[in-house]
Amino acid sequence: MSCLSVRSNLPTNKASDMKSNLTLIGMPGSGKSTVGIILAKLLSFGFIDTDILIQINRQKSLQEIINESGYLNLRKIEEQEILKLNVENHVIATGGSAVYSESAMLHLQDISNIIFLEVELEEIQKRIHNFKTRGIAKAETQSFRDLYCERQILYKKYADVTIDCNKLDQEEIAGTISAKFIVR
Repeated sequence: MSCLSVRSNLPTNKASDMKSNLTLIGMPGSGKSTVGIILAKLLSFGFIDTDILIQINRQKSLQEIINESGYLNLRKIEEQEILKLNVENHVIATGGSAVYSESAMLHLQDISNIIFLEVELEEIQKRIHNFKTRGIAKAETQSFRDLYCERQILYKKYADVTIDCNKLDQEEIAGTISAKFIVR
């Protein structure tokens, strides 16, 4: 199985045809933040983590926002922060729930190539030990498995590139992405 699959609507590999940003999407625990930092260093890009952006701008943790005003409000705040992004030459790591906002995802499609870091449910469950305090935007009655299945469809819908991250470490994932997207 190849670790990189490319949809046919992805631009050719010529630098002049590429969007200047790369956006990472995927489940919590898929490595978006860590891979994003490594990738930004490899490409000499800036780095934005929308979860951190929310926490800085709201002066609250994601979990505090969920506790105070609900997971749907966190998704709305996430959408607002993404729609404000107006950057070039950045790696953008989104929160796992960014894909619930069509307007946010269309904005990200306009300014970046979107890369889905795909990780199997069992691997994510091994990586995340703080499900109840991590600030995951889901209904209280929704199981993590149900959330995972629901989001997989959305991640695949918006992804230009899907990286199978199950057998790669973070350095390998970033290297695979940087090799594909030489955007300068």
